[in-house]
Amino acid sequence: MKKILVTLLSISILVSLFGCGKPDNNQTKQTAEITTANQTLHSNPLMAEFSGPYGGVPAFEKMNLLDLKPALEQAMQINLAEIDVIVANPEPATFANTIVALEKSGSDLSRVYTYWGIWSSNLNSPEFRAIQKEMVPVLSAFNSKITGNEKLFARVKAVYESEELNTLSPEEQRITWLTYNSFASNGATLEGDAKSRYAAINQELAGLHTQFANNVLADEEKYVTFLTEDQLSGLPDSVISAAAAAAKSRGQEGQYAITNSRSSMDPFITYSDERKLREKVWRTYYSRGNNSDEFDNNQLIKHILTLRDERVALLGFDNYAQWRLKDRMAHNPENAMELMRKVWPAAIARVHEEVADMQAIADAEQANIKIAPWDYRYYAEKVRKAKYALDSDEVKQYLQLDKLREAMFYVAGRLFNFKFTPVPEGSVPVFQADVKVWEVNDLTTGEHIGLWYLDPYGRPGKRSGAWATTYRSHTTFDGNKTVLASNNSNFAKGADGEASLISWDDAETYFHEFGHALHFLSAKVKYPTSHSGVRDYTEFQSQLLERWLTTDEVINNYLVHYKTGEPIPADLVAKIKKASTFNEGFKTTEYLASAIMDLLYHTTDPELIEPQQFEKEQLTALGMPEEMVMRHRSTQFGHVFSSEGYSSGYYGYMWAEVLTSDAAEAFAEAPGGFYDKELSAKLVKYLFEIRNAMDPAEAYRLFRGRDANVEALMRDRGFPLTK
Repeated sequence: MKKILVTLLSISILVSLFGCGKPDNNQTKQTAEITTANQTLHSNPLMAEFSGPYGGVPAFEKMNLLDLKPALEQAMQINLAEIDVIVANPEPATFANTIVALEKSGSDLSRVYTYWGIWSSNLNSPEFRAIQKEMVPVLSAFNSKITGNEKLFARVKAVYESEELNTLSPEEQRITWLTYNSFASNGATLEGDAKSRYAAINQELAGLHTQFANNVLADEEKYVTFLTEDQLSGLPDSVISAAAAAAKSRGQEGQYAITNSRSSMDPFITYSDERKLREKVWRTYYSRGNNSDEFDNNQLIKHILTLRDERVALLGFDNYAQWRLKDRMAHNPENAMELMRKVWPAAIARVHEEVADMQAIADAEQANIKIAPWDYRYYAEKVRKAKYALDSDEVKQYLQLDKLREAMFYVAGRLFNFKFTPVPEGSVPVFQADVKVWEVNDLTTGEHIGLWYLDPYGRPGKRSGAWATTYRSHTTFDGNKTVLASNNSNFAKGADGEASLISWDDAETYFHEFGHALHFLSAKVKYPTSHSGVRDYTEFQSQLLERWLTTDEVINNYLVHYKTGEPIPADLVAKIKKASTFNEGFKTTEYLASAIMDLLYHTTDPELIEPQQFEKEQLTALGMPEEMVMRHRSTQFGHVFSSEGYSSGYYGYMWAEVLTSDAAEAFAEAPGGFYDKELSAKLVKYLFEIRNAMDPAEAYRLFRGRDANVEALMRDRGFPLTK
């Protein structure tokens, strides 16, 4: 609280001093706004500075939706007053009085956004959605006031073009460029009607993105398939147990619930012998947002694409993807598409081989069927058993959620010198009973690094998928700030007293998201803007961490049977490694189809697009195998349409995979393998600690000594190399 009060007092004093005498009406207004905000800070817990142990933690135990709207409104008011102070400074623009001042601004709103993020992603409800619907356009208009502030942009531009720039540190030079580019790329150079229209489009898009996400969430909550005991044929005990628990939590004890989430759908259609039920569950899941009802997203997609296209045209770009990729590693959509088209033929060729193997088994069983999308996982599992004598459910018995978490801690200790210790129960507030917290320290010095929060299980009101985020990032420019990192998943919770078992794919995802957390925790940067990501690079670190799941140290010590505690047998490990590229055609093709469609949506005239028809026509033209669909069908493609985070950027996973495969080969060739001390030190220094304080391509070259090459990716996936 002290820090906020001092900051507000300083702003108030500065507003008066810049007038060189009696303040004018605008300055009086700024002072009044800050005074009002100061009073609000005493009563609204969502605005209060984080307090308590570990450098202060969010007051999750005080979260009340009634406080959210007032907190947002007041925090925006404070932020705008901070901007006014920067603009009113009569001194020439410098790095300190403009860029650093911007870095310091908005801390109150940032804290409120922490709670907004929890309500949006972890504890969503109709009550929150009502506030969200009202406030998203307001927040967009607020952002436009800042990015459209001509005097502010003039000061930023002056610093960017000044001789002072050459005297700054590399990180300071980069954040100056990032700040300038953020303004210039978001309408700051526009004037008059064009600037007003740009802001209006942003405001409208903000509402549409939110509606898209809420429509998908509504379909996930609305559709649940309840089963009776005679419909469980083929399902492993772990799936049955999770389905029983899901039904019980929904007031249907004695039945079995398959929820409309990937973590529930995927194992069901992998193991269930009931083909009609597999089809029902599959269709329910892949029809999210496409049910011709109030939650249908088709027209929303067209509207979003139209507005995005109009907005970038104001900036002089031919299409949205061209605008979005200009500052990415790919630089333009042509380069991104070229990479994907290099891999696509090998991927679909492998799918045809996989389907042939599955069809042969179906024919041998006299199933009298042609492999359909709801059969793919089911028969792939049969092929896996036939080719490799590998049973996914047998593997699952050794993949306990808690033991895998311990494995991740072990890897973090070996590579990053981190130690994870559970905080005393009740010492750190959490927003839900299943959330647990660990303190992170340096193993050698004991230095406090931060906290790691884990919210592992699915539940109603929690968005699907897995993600990582921060409640506070490491910076040093305004005092040393320690990290508050969070991982969030939707694993099926085991029955009371039973271990939560997950699939091999889910174990990889667990490690993947922990990689993001380690990226947050290992940061050694000075300024907040250095944490901004480059979309086709930010997945690299997390993808790379997946590789440590298959190291001997993890397999031999943490993959133990959930009942007997016995280590996973060596022959089973050998089967897992032998089958490492099994079903790679399916995994690569379902991803690539989504990534290619993302770019096609954003390089095509929106007037020519009717989403369902466009999706079908484009995939047919690509030669998409009819036995499968995109990983994210258009109407549920939240990465692309529920925000602009991954729009025209879903290809980034594969761009990052090229780096991942290349870096993994470096570790495989190192004397100490994946725990080689010298290479691990370079990994942490150049690829994790640096965040976005250095150009990603330069950072990778410092690690590897050269650029990555796509051949490593092809080898990694078992695809033939193309000349």
